[in-house]
Amino acid sequence: MIEYIRGEIAELTPAMAVIDCNGVGYAANISLNTYSAIQGKKSCKLYICEAIREDAYTLFGFADRQERELFLLLISVSGIGGNTARMILSALSPTELVNVIGNENANLLKTVKGIGLKTAQRIIVDLKDKIRTGAVAAAGTGTTGTAPNAEVMDEAVAALTMLGFQQGASQKVVMGILKEDPSAPVEQVIKLALKRL
Repeated sequence: MIEYIRGEIAELTPAMAVIDCNGVGYAANISLNTYSAIQGKKSCKLYICEAIREDAYTLFGFADRQERELFLLLISVSGIGGNTARMILSALSPTELVNVIGNENANLLKTVKGIGLKTAQRIIVDLKDKIRTGAVAAAGTGTTGTAPNAEVMDEAVAALTMLGFQQGASQKVVMGILKEDPSAPVEQVIKLALKRL
């Protein structure tokens, strides 16, 4: 089993990283969170999850152990495969995902492409207790006190979506803005988000 790969970044796209490790290039599927963490670096260390099937041998890479832990929990849910789990981790940061599951926010979870209401509810039911008791729970601590204003967030994301931006990307940017300034009015959040998207 491969625990991690450390080496030079030979190629990098928002969906995949090729890590040159002693002359061997390992292609790992990555989330947008991992892409953001390693972008601009010459070398990196990716924690690996191997997905071995009859017809494919796929590596999923993560910038930290916590994100890999969440990935493993997500793929343990019936109906969630590696690519869907990666999509969830691209739309939400590990901390956001822990908070969404802990707060049973199925509506926010179903905004991820490919996740319907039933799947979102299944993820919450299956993982709620595991996240509370597991090491992943540490991800959510310290952020609940500064949870973004839900009403402002919903309005800003709705406005950005109407302007043609993808909902997942819009949510991520808006959450980031509201973490920096929780009291920001909707207009300011939208203006800042337009600069970042």
